[in-house]
Amino acid sequence: MAKNRSYLKFEGTLDGLTYYDQKGQSLVKTKTSLTKSRIMKDAKFKTTRQNMTEFGGCAQAGKAFRKAFAGMVGIMGDSYISARVSALMKRINLKTPGLRGRRGIDLVTNADLLVDFSFNPADSLEAILLAPYASPTLDANRDVATWLVPDFNTDSLLKSPEGATHFQLILSLGTVSNYQYVDSMTKYQAVEKDFNSKGITAYSAYIPIGGMVGADTTLTADLGIGAPLPATVVAIAAIGILFFQEVDGVQNQFAQGNSLVVATAE
Repeated sequence: MAKNRSYLKFEGTLDGLTYYDQKGQSLVKTKTSLTKSRIMKDAKFKTTRQNMTEFGGCAQAGKAFRKAFAGMVGIMGDSYISARVSALMKRINLKTPGLRGRRGIDLVTNADLLVDFSFNPADSLEAILLAPYASPTLDANRDVATWLVPDFNTDSLLKSPEGATHFQLILSLGTVSNYQYVDSMTKYQAVEKDFNSKGITAYSAYIPIGGMVGADTTLTADLGIGAPLPATVVAIAAIGILFFQEVDGVQNQFAQGNSLVVATAE
């Protein structure tokens, strides 16, 4: 890959060179003779095909994760969250036993790898909310999460964006099924479709910034299933904070400075 320094910027292939734009940069690369047909049929590319199959499964699992937290991804996620979630699923895929190209994505066994996943690493919750608190807990069915944040001083234990007047604490609960390769369909599928990508978010009241909160804050996120989740479904609880500026009695949400991170996964 090379950069096109010419004042002429265009896209396409000319004399064996392909010109294209990537994030505002004009780049150039040589045209390859490698075709999709060859990759899919040539024995030399067997490993490549196996990797492609597993990456496809990881992309599906990543999409299920994002769907479970759909209400928060658009608000909290950075521009790379899709790729970062897929990469996380690939880590889990590599730790799941099986033949290359057929390895499952065992989220339940590897739930610890989900913990500390930040929807936007640039806004770390631990750097924003300095007050002491414990991770949220799940009930016996794993369909209800509870988070308790003891009363704290917002002047010394909260790093808020300039101009923010209020904030909300957030508890999101989502479920994602394990994924397995299905030979008859030659692709990955969720083991438990009916319990895949369920999600709900609980919000605190608008809390003024300045002085003590005034009381402990308890949030409960209830998926309403009312029965134990299948053993092949992971429950993921994420905690976070949203900032607002009050103008004429209306709370205007900040676009930056908000944070959400996975705190519990079982």
